[in-house]
Amino acid sequence: QVQLVESGGGLVQAGGSLRLSCAASGNSINPMGWYRQAPGKQRELVAHISSSGITNYADSVKGRFTISRDGAKNTVYLQMYRLKPEDTGVYYCTFYSQSIYWGRGTQVTVSS
Repeated sequence: QVQLVESGGGLVQAGGSLRLSCAASGNSINPMGWYRQAPGKQRELVAHISSSGITNYADSVKGRFTISRDGAKNTVYLQMYRLKPEDTGVYYCTFYSQSIYWGRGTQVTVSS
């Protein structure tokens, strides 16, 4: 069983920045990602990082968000710049192994 602990959400004005963190239990380097769910919308993939560090992003966040990993801490980060009101939502961390594990989510609210 993998435990994921997310942190770093909050309220920020449009144009601001936030950094989300997700610490995974254990010490295996697995693919991980961030999803988000806005009110009334489906959950969508925001960013993904493979075991080897290859990253992928949703078109809506390319050039503004960066996903990275600290292997020593088994922690994945999502650095978000130039935030927009449409980035508002609950952000969930995921860990991929034989199953997909989800964090509890952290709220990000971007005010206009």
